[in-house]
Amino acid sequence: MSSGPAEFEALANSRRSVREFSDAPLELELVDRLLSTACQAPSAHNRQPWRFAVLWDFDARDRLASAMGERLRSDRQADRDDARDISKDVERSWNRITKAPVAILVCLTIEDMDEYPDKERGRAEHRMAVQGAAMAGENLMLAAHAHGLGACWMCAPLFAQEVVVAALDLPSSWEAQGLVLLGWPAGSSRTRRRRPLEEVAVYL
Repeated sequence: MSSGPAEFEALANSRRSVREFSDAPLELELVDRLLSTACQAPSAHNRQPWRFAVLWDFDARDRLASAMGERLRSDRQADRDDARDISKDVERSWNRITKAPVAILVCLTIEDMDEYPDKERGRAEHRMAVQGAAMAGENLMLAAHAHGLGACWMCAPLFAQEVVVAALDLPSSWEAQGLVLLGWPAGSSRTRRRRPLEEVAVYL
């Protein structure tokens, strides 16, 4: 039996980013269910450009977190930031990724997207793939919330797309878009203010 509008609105309105998780394990079957729901997202031409790398083992999360941390350190050193601040930032990022029971890297591929002779339409087609991957990510997080799980979307892989793909030995055609941290929540999450509709919507 499907839930009604009120139930879905309550689900969507109560979702929060969760960054701290308990040690309780996740079942692989549950993660598969979340990914199946993610794959029901809409996509341009129904090309389904999303790809997922499930970092189930600590070693995989450590490999990703370490590679991203080195890139973060390099970027911030180039910005001439304080060395102590950089080290704290790198450590915080490593802890956040490795302490999540599961992390899911959301990627896209444009292999099946349409090709055009001009760059403008080519860029638009790539953005369509970005949109599809992002909507799949939202489906994933809403499904996780419906099961009582906590999740947090990290945009940091966008700063190190090639590094991320290489660290996990993924196909070169995969483009990292975001990292979803996943697990049973520990403690309460913070509620953040949302802009009122009059600031974000116009009725024409």
